Amino acid sequence: MNYLPGMLVVTCAVIYNSRNEVLAVQRSETMRMPLKWEFPGGKVELGETEKEALIREIREELRMTIFPEKRMQPVNHRYETGTICLVPYLARIGDVSPQLTEHLALRWLPPGRLQELDWAEADLPVVQQIQQGGAGFFDGNTVPF
Repeated sequence: MNYLPGMLVVTCAVIYNSRNEVLAVQRSETMRMPLKWEFPGGKVELGETEKEALIREIREELRMTIFPEKRMQPVNHRYETGTICLVPYLARIGDVSPQLTEHLALRWLPPGRLQELDWAEADLPVVQQIQQGGAGFFDGNTVPF
């Protein structure tokens, strides 16, 4: 995929568990956008694919394995520090529970309750994509986006 010059490409994982809950993590007080909630992930490094970056970032941030299943609609967002292209992936959790290494907190929520959190701005369109899928968001066979 081609990106605009100077745009930071960031992947994030919409990780779901066996109860069809979605994982959200809260940024620490020392991170940019302190205490905002986000989908975990990070920057795509030179030479990495989006999926490789996502798997690496989740392993580093949460000490867990995920299985990216479907690329969702990317989000371009301009922050004061620059523009990012946030590339979300629907991902199945591996067999290990997440362990926080950088973030302050985590929550597993059903898709219909995601709006209860104070999200980072770039993540809000991803929340909307999930919620537009309705109650059958994760049915094990198809994903509505």
